[in-house]
Parts: sequence; C-alpha cells; structure tokens
Amino acid sequence: MTLEVIVFIAAILFGILLYWRESNGNGLYRFFNKLMNSKELQMKATDKKGFVFQQSFLLRLVFISFLFLIGIVITRFLIPIDLATISIFASMIVGTLLGTYLAQFIFKSSEVIEDNSDSLQDVFQDTLEKGKDFIEDLKAKEQAVEEVEDTVEPENETDVDTEKKSARERLKDKGLL
Repeated sequence: MTLEVIVFIAAILFGILLYWRESNGNGLYRFFNKLMNSKELQMKATDKKGFVFQQSFLLRLVFISFLFLIGIVITRFLIPIDLATISIFASMIVGTLLGTYLAQFIFKSSEVIEDNSDSLQDVFQDTLEKGKDFIEDLKAKEQAVEEVEDTVEPENETDVDTEKKSARERLKDKGLL
C-alpha cells in the first residue's frame, strides 16, 4: 500500500512535469503528426497541441496509458521481478492524469492573475478606501448618538409628565378637542 501511495505522488509530479514540458514545446507530437499524416492534414506551425497539452480527457487517458504500458513492458523485460502490478499501473495512470489537470489549473490561474493583476490592485485599493470611509462614518454616527443622548436626558423629565396625562387631556392641550 505504501508503495502505491509513493508511486501515486510521483505520478502526480510526473504529470505536472509532462504538462509543463509539452506547454513549452511539442516537438515529439509534431514529429509523429508529420510521420502519420499527409501534408494537407498535418498540424499548423502555430498549433501548440501535444499529447497531453490542450487535449481532451479521453485522448490524454489513451496517450498516458500507452506510455505507461510501454514502460511496464520494458520494465518486465529488464527486471524479471514482478514489480509492475495492475494496482501500481492504475495508480500511475490516475496520478499522471491528476497531475496534468493540476498543472493546467495552475497555468490557467496564473494567466488569469497576470491578465487581471492591474484591475485586482485597483479593486483592492477601492475596497480599502470604502472600508476606511465606512469606519469613519461609524465613528461619526457614534459621536452623534452620544451627543443626542446627552441632549435627550432633560427632555425625558417632560416626557414623564405628558405620560401621566390621559389621552383626552393631551388632545385638549393641542386644541383638537
């Protein structure tokens, strides 16, 4: 079990390395494309697609499985010990796929951050300014409330006198009855 976990973590790192390598250049994929396709069907010079870079899930799975299948066959001939079991093979494939998607997420998020870095700084500064204004408004309201409470206390004595009068007497005082 520990060997499978170690292989899985190593496969994630291998997937990240594989994706990064293909994002920088796709020479091997371009070679096989020239070898397999006619001149009209060959990929353009500006196309960056590779075995795992800018590929769909199913094609990534096929290419990575084929890569590890070749690796296991070579390992079986070189080392007669039964190291390459099905569980390790599956751990390598899943780990590498996970590593490629993790690398894709990292590359895409870094591109988005670079594109929006100026606007993010502006939004951050605006948020800080609004927060400072909000705190100043709260302090001003607290001071106003304290001043109102100081002025309201003497009026409370008159409010007590008016509460002792009945509703009829208050209406007469106002001249409504």
